[in-house]
Amino acid sequence: EVQLVESGGGLVQAGGSLRLSCAASGFTFDDYAIGWFRQAPGKEREAISFTTSDNGIIYYADSVKGRFAISSDNAKNTVYLQMNSLKPEDTAVYFCAAILGGRLSTKSSDYDYWGQGTRVTISS
Repeated sequence: EVQLVESGGGLVQAGGSLRLSCAASGFTFDDYAIGWFRQAPGKEREAISFTTSDNGIIYYADSVKGRFAISSDNAKNTVYLQMNSLKPEDTAVYFCAAILGGRLSTKSSDYDYWGQGTRVTISS
């Protein structure tokens, strides 16, 4: 059974940090790249970061560049999203998703598997 399980969300004050984890199972981790998306209430799902399993191709949306860092731990089949200098506008449900072949894509429809999401709330 394919599973992507996000964890690490929560409530923090503006300026704080969180580290999200995306644990993958049920598929060959090395064959996929992992993307992080987020969806705020009333807004479309937004691609914010992406990495291949070897950390070779990395993407950040402009909205998070310089504040967020993505990394992949192949030994644990886990991708992390370190989020620093958090702002109230970062409040959203954060999802990880897997795309076969390590293609760089910001389109959610291109992704093969999705996690259930973890909620991040940033208070001002």
